[in-house]
Amino acid sequence: MAQTINSLADLKQGAAVVTTEAAEPAQPKIDAQGRSYATGKRKDAVARVWIKPGKGQVTVNGRDITVYFARPVLRMMINQPFQIVGRVEQYDVVCTVSGGGLSGQAGALRHGISKALTYFEPALRPPLKVAGLLTRDPRVVERKKYGKAKARRSFQFSKR
Repeated sequence: MAQTINSLADLKQGAAVVTTEAAEPAQPKIDAQGRSYATGKRKDAVARVWIKPGKGQVTVNGRDITVYFARPVLRMMINQPFQIVGRVEQYDVVCTVSGGGLSGQAGALRHGISKALTYFEPALRPPLKVAGLLTRDPRVVERKKYGKAKARRSFQFSKR
């Protein structure tokens, strides 16, 4: 089908001939135990997340979520993906988090849960994508520079 294109009309006809194959719907990624696995990251924290259908129990490093994340804001942040897709208390989450502080770990866990949900139910990807939960937050701590107290903070100036 090697034809020359001399005008816009020829280009339009050529474009009509080209057919795009419909992309097949994504298949769930579920292991032998009926779980989906994903890795979430935020700042220096990394969360390895496994989700499976259950009663809504969240276990972090072998402890309950209320023990590990005592602040309600962090727990609310972690449950955000389930609330957006309307799957509150339908999945059990088992995860291990390492690195960073509690806030970074909660962000990593939220990112990991969102990714694992899309692997378990690919139809949930659009609402999570619109909410921005599938994008890794790229912000990290700025490095300290020499001649400065911190990244940008100068030492105190003394006139005398």
